[in-house]
Amino acid sequence: MAGMAATPLFAESNAPLIQGQAEHVISIWLGGGMGQIDTFDPKRKGDPAKKVAGSYYDSIPTAVDGVQVCEFLPKMAGIMDRVTAVRTVHHSVIDEHAAATNWMHVGRPVSGTVVYPSLGSIIAHERGAASESAPPYVLIGYPNSSRGPGFLGAQHSYLYLTETGRGPAGLSRPDAILPERQARRDQYLTELRAVQPEAHDKRLADYEAAARLSMRLSGPDFMRSFELDNEPAELREAYGGEFGQRCLLSRRLVERGVRFIEVSHNLNFLNGAGWDVHNRGILDQHKLIAEMDDAVSALILDLEAKKLLDKTLVVITTEFGRPPQFDGGGGRGHQGSAFTCVLAGGGLKHCGAYGETNELSQKIVSSPVSVPDFFATIHASLGIDYTKSLYDGDRPVPVTDGGQPIAALFG
Repeated sequence: MAGMAATPLFAESNAPLIQGQAEHVISIWLGGGMGQIDTFDPKRKGDPAKKVAGSYYDSIPTAVDGVQVCEFLPKMAGIMDRVTAVRTVHHSVIDEHAAATNWMHVGRPVSGTVVYPSLGSIIAHERGAASESAPPYVLIGYPNSSRGPGFLGAQHSYLYLTETGRGPAGLSRPDAILPERQARRDQYLTELRAVQPEAHDKRLADYEAAARLSMRLSGPDFMRSFELDNEPAELREAYGGEFGQRCLLSRRLVERGVRFIEVSHNLNFLNGAGWDVHNRGILDQHKLIAEMDDAVSALILDLEAKKLLDKTLVVITTEFGRPPQFDGGGGRGHQGSAFTCVLAGGGLKHCGAYGETNELSQKIVSSPVSVPDFFATIHASLGIDYTKSLYDGDRPVPVTDGGQPIAALFG
């Protein structure tokens, strides 16, 4: 009996790895909690005035038969054959934004003894940059610990910027420092490093590695990535405002060789409240959805036109979803039990939507996807072994906390 019980586990552990063909990830973060029922998993229409649960908007058909999205996603609707809305993502955090944000970046709940690395840092660790003239991991938005490298060390952290009109702070050489003067400084630094003793302290080694990388990135090859004015005006307009320009920059960073880019939608929100639509924050939510529609659809089509879509996995994540019921002010609360994250491109076998929720998008009916499963899907798309462990000192830490990829998305 013991042998028979062990058989499925043994078979699973020896199952062949699922591996995709993607080389880059553009991860779009919608902080605050995108409501799945008002975007990619629409249901019957509700009425906040009468306290009737349901979608806030009408739904429209898409390029995939049987798959509908919100009426304010018409451009995404036309290209859902390149997209999969994973409608059954779930975790156990409901009312705490910070904890849910951390979970959706590191793939597991917070531990008191381990500082886990983020998804971006793990991919940077496993795959590195695709070019010597680029960093492996760039964050377009405000940094925090949930995006960091955890126990992997500073060399697997991110380079960040908050404005698309200029490169990362500290990389651009001041105008007063002419190239000849910079060359002399580089020569002196090289001579000093040649006579200093080897650094055995990991913190010093990390610092030296970061300094060398920053020197390399301050050159014109990488800094040209930020010259968005070189793009055709029509294309820039198609992407839309500052959030769209961040998405455009992410495509340029992929071309430069960056492996993982997170684009945060944490700007001066058009609806005044962002994706956290409690109370009256929901009134202009459609403006936010339309802005996302413009930017993400333009990114997908732009990548496709440049023959980069099969090489680049576009991901949309958020910390949790929204319940179908309306709160006292007409908005919505938080829901971690069922929400939607989106995948596009990356060479996956897209189907418009994966998984099914009930008639109000509140409970999972079929094909649940845990956060570790969703992360394993991303890792598998990049050819990363999602079953392996990394090490915090001598302590093994599974890459995905036991996640399994969505097999149906791989050919």
